[in-house]
Amino acid sequence: MRIGELARRAGVSERSLRYYEEQGLLRSERTPGGHRAYGDWAVDRVIRIQALYAAGLGSKKIAMLLPCMRDIDGGPTEHTTAGLVDELIVERDRIDRMILDLVRSRDVLDEVIDAATVRV
Repeated sequence: MRIGELARRAGVSERSLRYYEEQGLLRSERTPGGHRAYGDWAVDRVIRIQALYAAGLGSKKIAMLLPCMRDIDGGPTEHTTAGLVDELIVERDRIDRMILDLVRSRDVLDEVIDAATVRV
């Protein structure tokens, strides 16, 4: 599939796809006309990249992680190492802390909303 179709199917911009290629997160073949061409696997890969970015991982960490994940289901491959698992645990713990901070912030907002609602 061409870059426009991949962008549409994965819900990202073509610019994002070019950036992912620059960062080594995504690869394409070239058609005889010089256009990028991707296999069906690329949709899952791009969705996974988006999820990892949303989780706060940077492109270097994602580039390290992707070779250790299958494109179809995101499960581990034979390239997964104990060191990578340790780094992922650290990332998961960071995300857990962010979630707790967000819940605390939401609770404070709920208190303010409740107090303001009583007065109105």
